[in-house]
Amino acid sequence: MLDYLVISGDSHFVEPPNMWAERMDKKFRDRAPHTVRNLNGKEGEFFVCGDIAPMPVAGFFGAGVPSHELPAFNKKGFEAAPQSVWDPAYRLKDQDRDGVAAEVIYTSMGMPLFQLEDAELRAACFAAFNDWAAEYCSYDFKRLVPLGLITLEDIPAAVAELNRVAKKGIRGAMIWAEPAPDHPYSDPEYEPFWAAAQDLEMPLSLHVLTNRGGGNVAPSRRDMLLRLANMHHAVERTLTTLIYGGVLEKFPRLKIVSAENDAGWMAYFMYRLDTVQNRLGALGGMKLPLRASEYIRRQVYATFISDPVFVDSLHRYPADNIMWSSDYPHTAATFPRSREIIEKRLGTVPPDQLRKIVRDTAAQLYGLE
Repeated sequence: MLDYLVISGDSHFVEPPNMWAERMDKKFRDRAPHTVRNLNGKEGEFFVCGDIAPMPVAGFFGAGVPSHELPAFNKKGFEAAPQSVWDPAYRLKDQDRDGVAAEVIYTSMGMPLFQLEDAELRAACFAAFNDWAAEYCSYDFKRLVPLGLITLEDIPAAVAELNRVAKKGIRGAMIWAEPAPDHPYSDPEYEPFWAAAQDLEMPLSLHVLTNRGGGNVAPSRRDMLLRLANMHHAVERTLTTLIYGGVLEKFPRLKIVSAENDAGWMAYFMYRLDTVQNRLGALGGMKLPLRASEYIRRQVYATFISDPVFVDSLHRYPADNIMWSSDYPHTAATFPRSREIIEKRLGTVPPDQLRKIVRDTAAQLYGLE
């Protein structure tokens, strides 16, 4: 039995529906993200903005709802949201209920906004979110750890925003899980941003459903299943670019987090990168002084919710790099049975490694006491 509280390396805000319009510059308020009831004949409340596909909001706060009740629950709106959506004091109560000491908190509705075509509108949305997230977590920065949103079309502006939000208490930032194909992360244009994140000691997160190049929303159920099964491939491509492209070599203190993509695939991924580098690297002119897997162990972290596959490969991708996630309050969340589920799924992990996975790695990465 766990005799200590755990830390979630990936939980979520649920942004109140009026937050964006209340905080964005007047120039954008008529286009601010908002919610709509019973959209296109579908029952429920939907998050909409610009050219992104509408999303039902109930899935953002379905934690703890029994599976058989989800079809009806998903037709509800913000009237069904927990009090923690509005009030951080209630969030701490839910943490206590779940045996959680602290949460690293990501956006919910900001994820689809990464695909907005209007970069200026996206930057305005992100700035408004960053202000709100910092204010919400200021209730208790020791237990509520906010991550900001940064868009990377304008690198000087991105550096300025990263510095601005760091002063507000934001502890890390989300960027595209995969940028546009014509602007890979190996391009020198990004280097001032990598340098800023390194100097500020702000980990950069590649969260599921935040690709720039599309592929987050499926047009059919068949396509949805294909994309769900292959979602982590975008992060694999990005990590490959960051490593083979020399970014992690040039910025050795830069920390990258693969968020909500699970961790069981990491061991094979490391083997694959090492094999290609060793056998074929010279053909591509690769001159990295370290093996790819060494960069991953030094600088790349991964969160998971209930994936137990990595347990048998901790000798390759260690507990120092892995962070448990409650995903609260999303539908996939382990709340309010997190400790029970941890013990069931990870009961064979040696105690010292288990403590790192469910508490100490996140605490160290984000500077928590």
